[in-house]
Amino acid sequence: MLCIEQQPLTDSDLAYIAFRLSFFETLERISLAGQMGLAADGAYGYLSEVPFLRNVAPQVQLDLLLECWGKLRSAESVAATLVDESVVYAACEAAARIVDGDTTFAHRHLATGLRTIPEEIDSRMADQLRFLHLRQPNEGHFLLLSQFQDADPEEGRRLKSTFGLAPEACEPMFETLGRWHVSVGFRQNGDGLLIASEADQAAEILGLNRTASPW
Repeated sequence: MLCIEQQPLTDSDLAYIAFRLSFFETLERISLAGQMGLAADGAYGYLSEVPFLRNVAPQVQLDLLLECWGKLRSAESVAATLVDESVVYAACEAAARIVDGDTTFAHRHLATGLRTIPEEIDSRMADQLRFLHLRQPNEGHFLLLSQFQDADPEEGRRLKSTFGLAPEACEPMFETLGRWHVSVGFRQNGDGLLIASEADQAAEILGLNRTASPW
């Protein structure tokens, strides 16, 4: 399980819905960008919900989502990083937006998954998805980082200290901006979220067989 400020978050049906819908919306946008010959850089994907991470490469966004999903499914307690907190927040917000605005997309990708979702796909589900992250005890520090980007280093350090942002806690967020390739555990981390054919399709779209380096 993933622990956010010592509160556990597991692979509940709501988490499954949030991560699955966010995964497939981002994957479809990557596929469309490839068909149109557009650069596979950031500015789209579920992590656009977090200003600091909106330019993370979309394939890395998917990788981060599956890494976080793997932590949710872990039998051991895993302390959440700011990146994990960002993924949970962004996945819930993106999925809520999808449920509110495109029920056809939501029905299609939930009907073909590993779980039977008994709830109606409606505004009530969207509210539940948002509440999933709102009830977590984090302070939303991942949403503050973008405010410090234009500050000079000394002012940035002062502001981070004021808001209780430790430099070592921020490092994974900065490291994420420099990632390009997905990790070697991409398929394995998708266990419980994607069926085998979906994982294979995602790997083909992302060109994993052509990626030599996990970074």
